[in-house]
Amino acid sequence: MSTAPHSRLSTGVEGLDDVLEGGLVPNRAYLLRGGPGMGKTILGEHFLTADDDATSLFVSLEESARNLESNAASVGIDLADVHVVDYSPDATEFGDGGAYDVFAPGDRGESLSERIRDAVEAHDPDRVFVDPLSRLRQFTSDDATFYEEVGAFTSYVRETGATLLFSTQPTMTSPDEELEFVADGSIELASERKGRTVSVRKHRGAAFQSGAHTVTIDGDGMHVYPKLVPDSRSREFDAAMQSTGVAELDQLLGGGISPGTVTVISGTTGVGKTTTAAQVAVAAAERGDRTVAYLFEEARDTFVHRADAIGMPVASMLDDDRFALETVEALAVSPDEFAAGVREEVEERGARVVVIDGIAGYRTAIRGADDDLVRELHALCRYLRGMGVTVLLTDDVHTVTGDFEPTSERISYLADNILFLRYLEHRGELRKAIGVLKKRSSDFERTLRAYEITATGIRIGDPLRELRGILTGTPDWSREDE
Repeated sequence: MSTAPHSRLSTGVEGLDDVLEGGLVPNRAYLLRGGPGMGKTILGEHFLTADDDATSLFVSLEESARNLESNAASVGIDLADVHVVDYSPDATEFGDGGAYDVFAPGDRGESLSERIRDAVEAHDPDRVFVDPLSRLRQFTSDDATFYEEVGAFTSYVRETGATLLFSTQPTMTSPDEELEFVADGSIELASERKGRTVSVRKHRGAAFQSGAHTVTIDGDGMHVYPKLVPDSRSREFDAAMQSTGVAELDQLLGGGISPGTVTVISGTTGVGKTTTAAQVAVAAAERGDRTVAYLFEEARDTFVHRADAIGMPVASMLDDDRFALETVEALAVSPDEFAAGVREEVEERGARVVVIDGIAGYRTAIRGADDDLVRELHALCRYLRGMGVTVLLTDDVHTVTGDFEPTSERISYLADNILFLRYLEHRGELRKAIGVLKKRSSDFERTLRAYEITATGIRIGDPLRELRGILTGTPDWSREDE
């Protein structure tokens, strides 16, 4: 056999190997559960083709070899070097007393088991995939005999030195929980509201990441996006405050924004949240810090055009790779998939500033309750803090004027800094104000200032000391100034 006894075997799916903390333990039997269309066969084909030096055997009890090869090719998997043994039902055997005559199950199970054993002996494989092994149930006289057959078969394959992966299709009348007792590990593919997922239910003698992890299938096969573990990675960084590129904004923030912190920029629609986040991001890129902005609510061209129109050279920064823009279709990406993309930007491309514009679009990607949003954002932000990344989140609150609402979605606790923008109506004119509500790492200016977006960028005025009631949206002159 080609596998070292204490190494791990790749499943052929990189993200799944991460969930399994390195892959499968060799010379063991693994149960692959899931309903029709969940991707069990594709995962098994990845497993069989993961090692070019291994001898692999595919025992098919459901699909013909021709269909298997065609379907595998459609997702970029080549079965040319895999021994495919086709024991799927043949139409010519229906009612002719052949091996799949459903009216004589007692003897047929033993016959089929022997045929599978013969295939293993003939090819002496390192990796074996039987799809689906639960089909043996149809050819045994009762459940007890079926479980005995499966237990004997898994023991036999392990004794040959091979690693076995076998799939099942549990139903209400034919559950497969009992098979977990004969398997060393159990992997389950399922479909949830957020899409396909994979979970490891059991991994005897080995660590694994619990929970449901996102699965996608495309022309390159199966991809698994493990849930982000916030404390799994960190790096050293300089925590000295960095300028936002606007002196008055730095004054409001008590000197600027520190790396490794999360800043929430909140305000109602059109008040300037994205422009303010872009200003901080552009200043970072001009210092040489790679910046990436994820746009959930705005088109890439719109963002670039608007930034260039007020003197922010985003277009030129995109050309020299200091600044990256990613448009995110919220309904087409899961939180796990999004987090994997962020990790790639941070760990492989060295991003130091990450902008998520905006939280409402990110919540659409979550497709869950407020608690789900907070949980996912918490994990992502904690990871980015540990990596020394400056995080900017834009948060759309619903009130234009009236009672002050600092943030939406109960995310205030995630923020190290809260910068808010506010419309106000004064003497029949609509104006804007900016202020800082919270900063954990240092003191900050507790005044409100006038805020404008001009042809040359953001302009922040002097403190609005002559007005009172600004947070109500309809301020009055203070008594001293009247």
